[in-house]
Amino acid sequence: MSRYLTELYQNNMKSSGEDLLTAIIPLMKLLSLTAIGLVLAHPKTHIIPRATFKLLSKLVFALFLPCLIFTELGERTTLENFAQWWFIPINVLISTAIGCFLGYLVVIICRPPPQFKRFTIIMTAFGNTGNLPLAIVASVCHTADNPFGPHCHSRGVAYVSFSSWVSVILAYTLVYHMMEPPLEYYEIIEEGVEIEEEQAVNDASRPLLVEAEWPGIEDKETEHSKIPFIARIFQSISNVSESSIPDIEVSGEGGANIPRSIRCLAEPKVFRRIRIVAKQTPIRHILQPPMIASLLAIIIGTVPQLKAFFFGYDAPLSFVTDSLEILGGAMVPPVMLMLGGMLAEGPIDSTLGLRTTVGISIARLLVLPVLGIGIVALSDKMNLLVQGDAMYRFVLLLQYTMPSAILLGAIASLRGYAVGEASALLFWQHVFALLSLSLFIVIYFKIISYV
Repeated sequence: MSRYLTELYQNNMKSSGEDLLTAIIPLMKLLSLTAIGLVLAHPKTHIIPRATFKLLSKLVFALFLPCLIFTELGERTTLENFAQWWFIPINVLISTAIGCFLGYLVVIICRPPPQFKRFTIIMTAFGNTGNLPLAIVASVCHTADNPFGPHCHSRGVAYVSFSSWVSVILAYTLVYHMMEPPLEYYEIIEEGVEIEEEQAVNDASRPLLVEAEWPGIEDKETEHSKIPFIARIFQSISNVSESSIPDIEVSGEGGANIPRSIRCLAEPKVFRRIRIVAKQTPIRHILQPPMIASLLAIIIGTVPQLKAFFFGYDAPLSFVTDSLEILGGAMVPPVMLMLGGMLAEGPIDSTLGLRTTVGISIARLLVLPVLGIGIVALSDKMNLLVQGDAMYRFVLLLQYTMPSAILLGAIASLRGYAVGEASALLFWQHVFALLSLSLFIVIYFKIISYV
């Protein structure tokens, strides 16, 4: 009897050790690539200049990532799958809503400087749902004894890609306007600091994270990008010139000369102001190469006649798809090298405060994943998830585990608001995420083993 218990104990210990290695090794691969990027970009070695990393980010953004999304999402997408995957974008919205609530709690508990209250909520709410989850999925599926079965990589990439469009829409609409400079902070800047801020943003030493997920961001700036545009419109600031708020001249002095019958039919002020804000929303920037690839993949995948032309061994255009697949396979190494290059720059000076930085990191990297486990488990009990698909659940859980989106640093730069704070916070979050991801991936592997 004692011999049997000893063997059972040894087998359990061996099984636990193998499970731990299975969960840790994929992350160690990514850490190795990140370390290589850090060494290549470190100021003391400077083997590869910053300009090369910027060109690399453009290649990933415009070529490697769209090719990966198109080939994997297009192959896996069908009308049936499209209907079954409905919870993936809903889960992004749920995680964002919970993140906003946690960010609000961080504001109450940590009391950041008044001008960074909205910034604190945003950085807690919006996680990385693009490059980093794709890299983790690719690394996990590269392991021979992964727990996800056949077609691990294609299913994982398809699920992550299917969720990213929600995050992109939120980033270019809600986040863009929430990241506008607070009105009081902007008025302080106008007295003399605005010139310094502008020079810092346009300086050649712009942080790599600014262009890591949105290359060419400096070309997207408009005359209203760096002003509290919404606050000025809806609060009717008296010192705003008419040229700074377009299409609002109807409410000015010229309105007195308009006949009363016509004024009665005029657009209400609230709707007019909403229309002006909508015009300033960079919705056109949503159609970037990764989003175009996602749309094409979904359209082609859901139309069997089109899909037969691109996917399959006997497809007439299979050579095109194979070529794109080769390019897409090169996506993960540059992403992790760029992350290493970003970390090599170190944290930038921040006035956010240590307490708030720690509070955001704990809420984003520790509290939110625990809540995410409960939400995914509850959704599974309610039969809202695809039955028996461990990768589906793994991607849903990853959405709660990622650090803040690097795209937030780009939007901060575009709006001229909390650029240094975003850079410093993203640096520390990605450093701490190395530990939190290791912990939670082990936990997730244990959870999905029961699926």
